[in-house]
Amino acid sequence: MKILTNILRHRLLWPAAALVALLAIDAARTPGFLSVRIQDGHLYGSPIDILRYGAPLVLISLGMTLVIATRGIDLSVGAVVAIAGALACVHIAHGADQSSVGAVLVAVVLVLAVAVGLGLWNGMLVARFGVQPIIATLILMVAGRGIAQLVTQGQIVTVHSPPYKVIGGGYLATIPVPVLITAGVLVLLAILLRRTALGMLLESVGGNAEASRLVGVRATGLIVAVYVVCACCAAVAGLMTSSNVTAADSNNAGLWIELDAILAVVLGGTSLTGGRFHLGGTILGALVIQTLTTTIYTIGVPPQTSLLWKAVVVIAVCLIQSPAFRARIRPPRRRRAPTPAEVPA
Repeated sequence: MKILTNILRHRLLWPAAALVALLAIDAARTPGFLSVRIQDGHLYGSPIDILRYGAPLVLISLGMTLVIATRGIDLSVGAVVAIAGALACVHIAHGADQSSVGAVLVAVVLVLAVAVGLGLWNGMLVARFGVQPIIATLILMVAGRGIAQLVTQGQIVTVHSPPYKVIGGGYLATIPVPVLITAGVLVLLAILLRRTALGMLLESVGGNAEASRLVGVRATGLIVAVYVVCACCAAVAGLMTSSNVTAADSNNAGLWIELDAILAVVLGGTSLTGGRFHLGGTILGALVIQTLTTTIYTIGVPPQTSLLWKAVVVIAVCLIQSPAFRARIRPPRRRRAPTPAEVPA
């Protein structure tokens, strides 16, 4: 009984139940939806597609988790996705040989360097100058798409580079490259945050930044660092997105993905008030969001109403997760009548 109670109270139970329910709906509507096969030496199937197309969201959600753990928020990740795709595609398209591996590597390094600069900008505004995180990152959210438009001169830049295509659509040892990249980032973050004191320091800064400063924790450096990591995650996601479609669309690349990332973090059990964070929960939350998108198209819901249904499912899961909401809908316990022996004389 105690084990069952602990399971029902686990923070990941309801997101996991939502994911299973969505997959069950897909399997019922589409026979063979859950089947995975090897074709042409690659893994194929709808579950693999969910992982591959959800990799950019998972990456951004991981970076967002670290920012939220410090009681911050980053609304600029969608703009960073657009900037990353624009820079990479313009650099490769204007090169002498688009099939050159060297040109792709230079583009990746350029994008990551710019992402570090953008993360430093956000982090310095928040940590050094005391600007509210939502305002500091809103500045780059608005200006970032303008920067991407300037890079592409308002055009959709297409590339025909097989090496660049590998980042978002390639396979290695039968597994999609985006999934491998995301798994590598997850393992690296898990080692840094759960095998060292870094994770505890982040949680202490998010819980009480002033108390952390008084005991010697360099909160400013940590806050700047998480914004840099978040921007780099968004940049890699931008490389994946533009590589997958072999084009940079500054208007639509990463549009509203910051909201999906925040929802994924919240579904995973990380509080927006900072403090404790859960990388595993974030992964689960991002998969719920991506599977929900797939389910919406699978059951034939009109695309123009997809955001409405996504909001309905997310708010339902969040309410079920809330102990206060469950307490309100739980029927009141009937008080047991005292036995004659319990009645005072």
